[in-house]
Amino acid sequence: MTKFQIILTTVFAIFILVGVIIFATSGSGDPASAVGDVVIWGTVDQTIMDGVIGNLASLDESFKKVSYEEKEKDDFDLVLVEAIASGAGPDIFLLPQSEILDKQNKIFPIPYANFSIRDFKDYFIEEGELYLTEDGILALPFIVDPLVMYWNRGLFASASVAKPPTVWDDFFVLSTKLTKKDDYKNISISAISFGEVANVENAKEILATLIMQSGNPIFFRENGEVKVSLRDSYDSKTTPTESVLRFYTEFSNPIKETYSWNKAMANSKTAFLAGDLAIYFGFASELDDLKMKNPNLNFDVSYVPQTENLKNNVTFGEMQALAISKGCQNIAGAFNVVTNLIKNESLAYLSSLTNLPPVSRGLLMLGSVNPYQDIFYKSALSAKGFLDPDEEETNLIFQDMVESVVSGRRKLDQAVSWANSELEELIK
Repeated sequence: MTKFQIILTTVFAIFILVGVIIFATSGSGDPASAVGDVVIWGTVDQTIMDGVIGNLASLDESFKKVSYEEKEKDDFDLVLVEAIASGAGPDIFLLPQSEILDKQNKIFPIPYANFSIRDFKDYFIEEGELYLTEDGILALPFIVDPLVMYWNRGLFASASVAKPPTVWDDFFVLSTKLTKKDDYKNISISAISFGEVANVENAKEILATLIMQSGNPIFFRENGEVKVSLRDSYDSKTTPTESVLRFYTEFSNPIKETYSWNKAMANSKTAFLAGDLAIYFGFASELDDLKMKNPNLNFDVSYVPQTENLKNNVTFGEMQALAISKGCQNIAGAFNVVTNLIKNESLAYLSSLTNLPPVSRGLLMLGSVNPYQDIFYKSALSAKGFLDPDEEETNLIFQDMVESVVSGRRKLDQAVSWANSELEELIK
């Protein structure tokens, strides 16, 4: 254990001990004093968080002074930074996996003496390990939203295709069966919206899934430093990222039989809702929106396809976790809140409100009788993410990497090398 970890653990323990002593010696008889006033900030819907906190308070009055404030996503970063700097910040805030690097210096990490790595790995799905550092746990996983595959059953039936694809190689045949185009190569029905980024919803997450399936984490921690692995070859003749890029851009090449998408087409989600796209890669949270926007759309959901012979399934997951703010004045109460919000009872209630799978391995093992939830549960177990240094900037880098290959500006290896260098600059 490092000197910093010893100090951190000692400080954390003192705060908790002080909280216990105050509660034990107070004569108020108010059970809420065990936790006290704890404020949580985040971009999750107010109604959902009020419901989860209210349910927790109904089971234990100690949590009746816990409150949540929903913030706008666009200005949340600025509001949070200014509030912490002025001493008016929240005790806890919801931390997306895409904001880990940006906000890790605004967090009071939970020492492993208070929550061991073994307990963490046994309890949470694997993606949660993004929040583990040498100095402790940055945040406790709370919500996961896995990427899944929505497919149009009507279009599949019309093409005499009985089942959705399970491996990526299936798309080479599927694209010729499902895509409809005239003699001038004008596409009326598309099998898959690969090959572009600007009009492909969740394009970066799709590319990240393909890259991570190849065994490349994109970013990784080594000796306390974050490094980029996009152009790592792993003893192969070509990098896994080059292979992914070759596959992804195949479907926007008009001279290929697999041609099924171009940059002039509508947004992929819009096309799917209109019945003009056979397969749409979206998040589990998009299910209700798809149903609402087109109640007559005959679609189903399945797992994201995997690479042939892949031993471990991988899909992208958007995660939110509970972090204790560095400006927190009630460490004991905040720790009490986060450790109770991630208990199975709270996570199960949260799942019932969001229709998303829980982050708890124990709850996921119970499964679900709901056909959609069954897919979401199993997808959550294989969900992964990466340490994104700047969500907007990496979106642009991934887009340029793809577009430079499609336009012929760069060869595959050049595009990957360029993107890797740009990501390294972001880390710096």
